[in-house]
Amino acid sequence: MSVGELAQAVKRTVEDRFGRVRVRGEISGWKRHSSGHCYFTLKDDAACIDAVIWRGAAGSLAFRPEDGAEVIATGKMTTYPGRSKYQIVIERMELAGEGALMALLERRRKALAAEGLFDSSRKRPLPFLPRVIGVVTSPTGAVIRDILHRLEDRCPTRVIVWPVPVQGEGAASKVAAAIRGFATYETRPDLIIVARGGGSIEDLWAFNEEEVVRAAAESPIPLISAVGHETDTTLIDHASDLRAPTPTAAAELAVPVRAELLALLDDYMARKRRCLTRRANDARERLALTSCRLPAPEALLGLRRQRFDELGERLPRGLAARAHKAEAGMNLVTARLRPQLLEQKVQRLSDRLASAAKMIELVHPERPLKRGFVRVTAAADGRTLVHAADAQAAGALRLHFGDGLVDATTGTLPAPPATKVERTLKRAYVAPQPNLFD
Repeated sequence: MSVGELAQAVKRTVEDRFGRVRVRGEISGWKRHSSGHCYFTLKDDAACIDAVIWRGAAGSLAFRPEDGAEVIATGKMTTYPGRSKYQIVIERMELAGEGALMALLERRRKALAAEGLFDSSRKRPLPFLPRVIGVVTSPTGAVIRDILHRLEDRCPTRVIVWPVPVQGEGAASKVAAAIRGFATYETRPDLIIVARGGGSIEDLWAFNEEEVVRAAAESPIPLISAVGHETDTTLIDHASDLRAPTPTAAAELAVPVRAELLALLDDYMARKRRCLTRRANDARERLALTSCRLPAPEALLGLRRQRFDELGERLPRGLAARAHKAEAGMNLVTARLRPQLLEQKVQRLSDRLASAAKMIELVHPERPLKRGFVRVTAAADGRTLVHAADAQAAGALRLHFGDGLVDATTGTLPAPPATKVERTLKRAYVAPQPNLFD
């Protein structure tokens, strides 16, 4: 026999002899390939056996396998000739009884609690009256109908349903994605309810998965968990902000009773009216008591009225006396206002005005020009030059005569001999005179 023939003979023998087996063992080395197939080892205290779950069967698993879980696997034995090994091809697998499930659940609970995901400090208060409520549940079950019916009875509220499978392979991933999706939803809800009806621990296992618990703990929106009946407990209950015993109870916890709110408002309005009425009555009573202690208006105003009458009688006499006094003062002043006095005052002012005009004419800078004097200015800026050095520096000059202007330039000329008059003037004392051109 060739090696291949012998391997095939062994394969047929194993498959014929162990065409269907049911094995109990502990999962070790769990690995999901990118193809969707799962490879791992089943072991106990005495031995181990390789196992494989093809992609089709892996999609129907009711829980997410992990290392350390004790399971019961149903399938058939076969060999892998390429490596001279035998393995079991698993068609169905479930956890090995409730005890194994509870042990796995307890280990997971302790691990997540150690991370602080269940701390009471993380839990937030629910909104008193949410405008929008997001519900993560199956769209076809009785749960969503119960929630909607209860919300309609208590307080009609807008509800957005995110449909998800609530058990089976892939349920946990979709529930976690729905919780995270509401946080980024365009119409973000004020409250999230994650709900499912009752069932066995295997049926509720999706809500014990780590990714669901983490999504609930990380949700920025307050979350109510309503998974199973009152006696059912899942890990999402510990991570949520509030656990409801049933989905219907979750709806009752989510919103108040509208009729009770209206009745409460009516009661507040009635109390407000009673308070206002009582306050007005008390003020009225205090006013009546106070007014009784006040004196009569005649007693308060009698003296003032008498004084007013006296002043009214004295007023005409006072006005007449004041007018006579003013008239006497005016007559006294009028006697002093004679025309001769006014004429003298006007004449004095006219003389002063004429003197001022004559002085202005005498000191006018143009008047000396008519007597042969010349006013020299700089041609550039029109400044009046009174020193020879300034004229020399200016260069271009303008000479102002009595009958016109003449442009000139500076130059050096020999000084003319002094005349007899000038020599006489130098010997004489001449008082300083003001500059007529300044």
